[in-house]
Amino acid sequence: MILKGAQRGGATQLASHLLKTEENEHVEIHELSGFVADDLHGALNEIYAVSRGTKCHQFMFSVSLNPPVTEQVPIEYFEKAISDIEQKTGLVDQPRAIVFHEKEGRRHCHAVWSRIDLHEMKAINLPYFKMKLQDVSKQLYFKYGWQMPRGFLNKEDRNPLNYTLAEWQQAKRLDADPKILKQHFQDCWMVSDSAESFADALKEYGYGLAKGDRRGFVAVNYQGEVFSLSRWTGLQTKQLKDRLGNPDALPTIEAVKRDMAEQMTTHLWEFVKQTKKEAEIALEPLIQRNRVLVNAHRKERRAFQAKQTTRWEEETRGRSQRLPRGLKGIWFRLTGKHQKIKAQNEQETESCRLRDRDEKQSFINRQLAERHTLQQEFHALKQEHHVQKLQLKQDMARFRERGVEPQEKRKDQLLVKGKTKDQDYGPEM
Repeated sequence: MILKGAQRGGATQLASHLLKTEENEHVEIHELSGFVADDLHGALNEIYAVSRGTKCHQFMFSVSLNPPVTEQVPIEYFEKAISDIEQKTGLVDQPRAIVFHEKEGRRHCHAVWSRIDLHEMKAINLPYFKMKLQDVSKQLYFKYGWQMPRGFLNKEDRNPLNYTLAEWQQAKRLDADPKILKQHFQDCWMVSDSAESFADALKEYGYGLAKGDRRGFVAVNYQGEVFSLSRWTGLQTKQLKDRLGNPDALPTIEAVKRDMAEQMTTHLWEFVKQTKKEAEIALEPLIQRNRVLVNAHRKERRAFQAKQTTRWEEETRGRSQRLPRGLKGIWFRLTGKHQKIKAQNEQETESCRLRDRDEKQSFINRQLAERHTLQQEFHALKQEHHVQKLQLKQDMARFRERGVEPQEKRKDQLLVKGKTKDQDYGPEM
């Protein structure tokens, strides 16, 4: 059962929409609970009246419950789903309205809750309600043994405009399986009952509904590929027209391509900025570690140098004391001992110099190794983000080949031509 929810206002407009008989063969008000009024307009306007005591503008939570087309779903299944939604979102005991629609032998349901807590006189917060609805939806598919849409099973099957940066990169590595593509279109057909709902379902997978050149109805993906719906859904053109209406009312293939290319280019441009920001955030801890390491190394090097200097001075002093002065010194010179001691001192001095040199080099090598390890982390991180940005810009270039430029570049080009922002974009920019 596909669940789609939204926070919204507009009580009168929503009531009128839910009671439309032009688009539905049957409309049934199944339940009005927690209201004084006994009609849908009155009930939803009660929610609006209560909301006036708060600052909330989206005082209602509306959910559509769409079971699989091939299933005959009893009312208790809908009621169980509505109860699960209330438990997940914290709307238990809130005033609610339930309306059933029937069209072309298919039944679906709409539930509307008041978000206003009468005791606290404030709106009930609904964080992550889309994820919670999806969790309830999955549980319903598992519980009743229905075939689950692939978008629920694999995140890669979702609309690329809803991808995160990581998901976009992962999706690029996946090859399009014809079986999966066909299942996408069949799933969209199963959960829709009009051109509008079918187009919305296609958008969830990253396709746009368009008028074909010769094939009536087609779908266009974000890469600009065109798919014949009669072929990929296995339906006849008459079946498509019965539900989707006249294809002439749909945008052309080129229009959909341009629209999707522009959306994707803007979306990817946001990824470029996101990548740059993530690189700055990721590098900051390394920069801090580098500062700490450099300060520590400087301190260690000063201490090491002082230690070597002190030892050198002590050893030099000790060697100089081997050569006596005065009469003893004269005697050492006459007997040749002075020259021997002097040669020994020179040999030891050179040996100590080489020792200190090697010790210092070993010490520096250790510090360089520590710094090199950190530098490798710097390089790997910078290279990773550089490759990401390069790949994203290559993707953007492919979309720009369809005649679309990112908004930032268009602005720059216009400014180069001598136009101002206000002249081209108006004060709202």
